[in-house]
Amino acid sequence: MTTQQSLRADYVAIALGAFSLALILGALGFQYLGGMQPCEMCHWQRWPHIAAAMVGLLGGGFLPRRHGAPVVMVTILLVASSGLIGLYHTGVQYHLIGGPAACTVDHPYVLGSNMPVEARCDIPVYVLGLVFPAWNAILSFGAVAAAIILLARGGDDTKA
Repeated sequence: MTTQQSLRADYVAIALGAFSLALILGALGFQYLGGMQPCEMCHWQRWPHIAAAMVGLLGGGFLPRRHGAPVVMVTILLVASSGLIGLYHTGVQYHLIGGPAACTVDHPYVLGSNMPVEARCDIPVYVLGLVFPAWNAILSFGAVAAAIILLARGGDDTKA
């Protein structure tokens, strides 16, 4: 007899929170170590990941276990929303759809260099053949799918 058990919701929330934190740290690494300034839509993608990291790590780690299901659902929705924004941004960068009017962001000073930097939302930056927001969408949707699969695996007993 084999049994599959779903992973506890609070553990999945913690894993998704750690995933979002890793993506944020990667984005900040590209920004501050690689010198790639984020555009307005890049910032839009970061906010849900920051919220998902806080909700997943703090809610999953410190709230009682009975709150695991709502915490993981909110975390899943936040990660998915960043993926959706990344999908939209990908369309803008590939010039498939129009972007917002505020498609540039001016940073008057970058790390005290006194050099103005303008990051445009519609200028693609490729990494391994895809633009950055496409990677965010792929990774975010993959993490959401994995979380849903882990939560859905459940207690049916079958004979082997």
